[in-house]
Amino acid sequence: MKTNWIVVLIAFLCVSCQEEVFLDLDRKDARIPVIEGHWTDQGIYNEVKISLSKNYYDSLEQELVRDAEVFVKELSTGRKITFTYLNATRSYRPNPSERAKVGETYQLNVNWKGQVFQSEGLMLEAPTVDSVTWEYQEKRLFREEGYFVKVYGKIPFPDNNYYRIRVIENDTLKNQREDYLLFDDAFGLQVFEEGLELGYAFQKNDRVRMELYRLNKDAFDYLSQLVSLLFNDGGLFSPPPQNPESNIRVVKGNSQVLGYFVVSPVLARTVILPNK
Repeated sequence: MKTNWIVVLIAFLCVSCQEEVFLDLDRKDARIPVIEGHWTDQGIYNEVKISLSKNYYDSLEQELVRDAEVFVKELSTGRKITFTYLNATRSYRPNPSERAKVGETYQLNVNWKGQVFQSEGLMLEAPTVDSVTWEYQEKRLFREEGYFVKVYGKIPFPDNNYYRIRVIENDTLKNQREDYLLFDDAFGLQVFEEGLELGYAFQKNDRVRMELYRLNKDAFDYLSQLVSLLFNDGGLFSPPPQNPESNIRVVKGNSQVLGYFVVSPVLARTVILPNK
């Protein structure tokens, strides 16, 4: 009987030592601009989105910035390409005929409430996409059955080899943490010539669109850090979560800035899988 009382006492002490902890996850009132800019050789992709960051516990909808001055400057000529906010896309867009040219360096400029943000990027030459194939495969261990798509091409460049592939399935962009398909020299560029498999099991009649970007290193590093953050489970051995390092800098003002600016060629291919 005495032993039972000792067990109860120990259990009571263990429970009484527990304390509920509420994390102070940055409840500051300051809102930080988040800029996402794309400047490419395809007019449909050229846009700049600007929003304000939210605190962790904020349940309000994303607040968009609609009154900024946005333009891209072609540094070799000083020519300014103005962007206009469009409600339909909820972003700033230039004239559709304006596009990036290989070998030019472009500078993004965002002026908002007395603050100025800038970023530069070099327009690189695009690699070659030779063909896109698909093959139906039966279900296997850790792999669903369906059509698997491969992309074949050539990457002849000795340096600046930083790439991203975006996959759109039936008009829906695959945008989860495992969908950021990034590769560089460390990954091995030969695999692109041998056929780079996208890794998704598509079904019959699916419409699959692939977009290949050749990035500057700072934009590639930003996306790589973003992927690492998305896979951070907050466990005991995980590093403290932090925002990816932006390639956009503050030129005027005392605000911080988040986001990134991409200058890149875009190679797009679309396939419609067979009905069988």
